[in-house]
Amino acid sequence: MARRSESSALNATNTMAKTARKVTQRARIRRRIRSKISGTAERPRLSVFRSNKHMYAQLIDDLAGRTLAAAGSTDAGIDVSAKSPSEVGKAVGELLAARAKDAGVTTCVFDRGGYRYHGRVKALADGAREGGLQF
Repeated sequence: MARRSESSALNATNTMAKTARKVTQRARIRRRIRSKISGTAERPRLSVFRSNKHMYAQLIDDLAGRTLAAAGSTDAGIDVSAKSPSEVGKAVGELLAARAKDAGVTTCVFDRGGYRYHGRVKALADGAREGGLQF
């Protein structure tokens, strides 16, 4: 019996270590990307955050430290339960593009936030492009 509890504790420790390693790796990648990308009022940075359940994106003017437009899967008008994660990402991108037009923004710099440009992140970028934003 002692061996089973020791092995399950070891597995839990390995899982936590793996999760911590992923988080620190993403933070390093994010810092590397941010050192090369900066948003201005004419060409703001489109920043993406992805949680397990939702997605958020915002257009940021880094020089003034202001958010020009923002959208997320928790906003009204986006039904998360009836869509696949990629469809939700696309809807968030289209909503952000519409809000960017209202704010007078047509071009931006894409900041994937340390995530791979794949799946939900790619769908968000495609939705923003379809909505009229140019990267």
